[in-house]
Amino acid sequence: MRSLLADLVLRAVRWTPVGEVPRTGVLVGAPHTSNWDFVMMLLIMWRGGVTPRVLIKKELFRGPLGWLLRRLGGIPLDRANPGGVVRELVREARSGEPFLLILAAEGTRTKGDYWKSGFWRLARSARLPISLAFIDGPTRTAGFGPTFTATSDVVADMDKVREFYRDKHGIHPERRTEPRLREELRDGS
Repeated sequence: MRSLLADLVLRAVRWTPVGEVPRTGVLVGAPHTSNWDFVMMLLIMWRGGVTPRVLIKKELFRGPLGWLLRRLGGIPLDRANPGGVVRELVREARSGEPFLLILAAEGTRTKGDYWKSGFWRLARSARLPISLAFIDGPTRTAGFGPTFTATSDVVADMDKVREFYRDKHGIHPERRTEPRLREELRDGS
């Protein structure tokens, strides 16, 4: 039922889904430039028959919105102290059960200097593949690109990420953050 509903809504708003929904791994959602990104990605995931887990700042879980976000796969994240949630997610990912987690690597809808490295660190720790998902307002497309395994070479891994997102702009292109991590600077780049 969700799949049919999602397909109808996507057609009605004239957005084109692209690629196959991954079944397991860490899914990077970018560019994250609008509140609609969550809705769009949820529709595309539902269209593919998947209900993902999504890290969302804990402040949004107050009141009735919290109940709804949990029902939609939301996991509250304390951005000041994410360690406990991340450790629990790594344990869950290593359990052998299907596990798909969406992370907005930019961490915010506004333009910034760096992406958050949690997607890369979580994928390495849990030995999960990284799948790249996108929303591109100018072409009205959204969906999934390549999947790869994180290595110990953060620069090489991020080069793959940069290549894929090179022509992806988000709903509000002026808010897009270039794909780069602070960890790349520590590697001498």
